[in-house]
Amino acid sequence: MKIILKPFVFLCLAIITLASCKSAGIISTPIENIDNIPLKVSELSEDQLKVWGHLDLAKDTIPGMSVDRAYNEIIKNKKGQTTIVAVIDTGIDIDHEDLNDVVWTNPGEIPNNGKDDDQNGYLDDIHGWNFLGDAYEEQLEYVRLLASGETTNPRYQEAQAEYEREYQENLNIKTQSEQIYQAIKNADDIISKHLGKKDYTKEEVDAIVPKTQAMSQSVYIIQQTYAFGVKTVAEALDAIKSDLNELNKILNYNLNKEFKGRTTNDDINNLSDTNYGNNNVKPIVEDESHGSHVAGIIAAERDNNIGAKGVANNVKIMSLRVVSNGDEYDKDVALAIRYAADNGAKVVNMSFGKYYSPHSEWVRDAIVYAAKKDVLLVTGAGNESLNLDQKPNYPSDQIDNGPEISDNYLTVGALNPKYGAEMVADYSNYGKINVDVFAPGSDIYSTFPNNEYKSISGTSMASPGVAGVAALIRSQYPHLTASQVKHIIMSSGLTLTPKVIVGGSPNNIKPLNELSKSGKIVNAYNALIMASKL
Repeated sequence: MKIILKPFVFLCLAIITLASCKSAGIISTPIENIDNIPLKVSELSEDQLKVWGHLDLAKDTIPGMSVDRAYNEIIKNKKGQTTIVAVIDTGIDIDHEDLNDVVWTNPGEIPNNGKDDDQNGYLDDIHGWNFLGDAYEEQLEYVRLLASGETTNPRYQEAQAEYEREYQENLNIKTQSEQIYQAIKNADDIISKHLGKKDYTKEEVDAIVPKTQAMSQSVYIIQQTYAFGVKTVAEALDAIKSDLNELNKILNYNLNKEFKGRTTNDDINNLSDTNYGNNNVKPIVEDESHGSHVAGIIAAERDNNIGAKGVANNVKIMSLRVVSNGDEYDKDVALAIRYAADNGAKVVNMSFGKYYSPHSEWVRDAIVYAAKKDVLLVTGAGNESLNLDQKPNYPSDQIDNGPEISDNYLTVGALNPKYGAEMVADYSNYGKINVDVFAPGSDIYSTFPNNEYKSISGTSMASPGVAGVAALIRSQYPHLTASQVKHIIMSSGLTLTPKVIVGGSPNNIKPLNELSKSGKIVNAYNALIMASKL
């Protein structure tokens, strides 16, 4: 599942062509979108942005999940029952200052004695299990299909066409990024020499009266660079370097048919071959941060007066390292779901997805297995602006838009912190059949490895918010089943009247209730009230 990081290069591609730069048109809110809830017209403060997903639409005119209101008016001092939430993701920094007290510890295992004390098949699985071993970089699933040479596979030609398109597109972006970087760097060198310093300001650049074509061009490029919201030119150059690093990973690993990422020596086509992986659930590389961010959205400590606040209190995070910097393996996903169900998890968050799945039946079987164990699974809808009723993604709880295989699965689309026409994130997938609800997903502030905190965007961030609400319900009302919690979340959400822009296209405007099965946005306050009545 693509993560939305708003790379700088996509904002400033026009710098290459200089004078061809044009201002984008402003999308206004159609008059029919205005209803009884006033629009939030002022920009959110930095503090508001850090917590917007917890705010209340009626009180704050921000489409949050009313988490703070739920604590203040309903939960108050009621602690509830400790609930285990499994996070199937990348590694999690379980030593983080905001996560270390919410980490699940296997009560049946004696730490580091080299034995499988609870005889669950996983040696010294103290805080979960690492199905990837020491690997992190990986191919995409359709690249694995091409690398296999299985030309008789019914999706082989589709994969080939997609590969050629994606490889060329990313190669082009890399070339453009390198040109942008060099153009800004050259302009920066000229301006710095002219002003006699590197730490110049935008105002100093604006005051330059160019006497040569080179100076005129350099001033224009630096002015355009500042126009994209950066504080310094060095910040822009660092952002492009970061983008180039990601593009190189895509080309060298994700789209490289010769690359072999798997290091665990198991047979990926044999679900019975389970003797692989290890008990190290932490990130193994510096930029492996996704799982830590997701875990914080669910359960970052609420009462320690530092960092972020998770949606749910009184939860324990079980870490299952399955997600690489590429596509996850169906085998790992299926076994991780079963591990979570067998070891006490009541909610599982799965912030990942892909559009090819050679063993999707293994994952569906695991979903059904989890349903029998009364486990609720929550997953993100994906970040490609697609209608999932027309293009299936995986994992999924149905086949070809058919009936759901079980009643314990929620798929979540992403919202922006802005009520009105632009409320649905332009990247978010949607679907009247295959997406259940929408929840805050853009600019979500949470934990990053090494005691850091950052805001990132994606349905990967919307899913754990809903998983947190589910955990909150299961903690306060432990006798409710996974199916009941699913339907409470879907039924208790807010039904909103605005038509919204879909996929970032002002020509594609639909009512919110056409984008998901429930037609609602998740609301923790309402969900707890409904749960109390059951």
